[in-house]
Amino acid sequence: LGGAGGWVGHALRGGPATAMVAEEPATQDAVAAFRTFVVEVVHPVEVRADEKPHLVTWLSKRLGHAVAAPDLAAQGFRLMGGRLLPAGAESAAMLMYDDDRGTRLTLYSRVGDGDGRTLFRFAREGDIAAFSWVDGGMSYVVTGRTDEARLLTVAQAVDAQVRGLVPDRRKP
Repeated sequence: LGGAGGWVGHALRGGPATAMVAEEPATQDAVAAFRTFVVEVVHPVEVRADEKPHLVTWLSKRLGHAVAAPDLAAQGFRLMGGRLLPAGAESAAMLMYDDDRGTRLTLYSRVGDGDGRTLFRFAREGDIAAFSWVDGGMSYVVTGRTDEARLLTVAQAVDAQVRGLVPDRRKP
């Protein structure tokens, strides 16, 4: 019944519903990358946001799949830049965002983990929260030291934009 209700909610809202599950490999990798790079002051990213066209083109070429750098201004975050990461035999992209208070979050994406579409999956490791999902052959993980509700809003905005929907410009 719970799964059916989640699927109905997914169909009605047009986006994945939320499910609580154990961490998956993409989430584990995303949390590890977050821990490694979010503390960096001088080199948190390889390519800065002022080179966004180059960043997106480079990451897309390396992953062999279109990579988007979502606009999260409506959620209070601005793009800092991104970097290429290893993901087993493949590569992953990590984009980093921050807000006016210095809170950082990351969007980790990599090819694989299924061709369908999954529910949002929530995981917490200590003070780090993550929402992950799969869509169109890509795995996505939004990670941050923030509350679940705020991170879900960010994950929903990312999901809408990577699927080509118009971003919500209203401030929460």
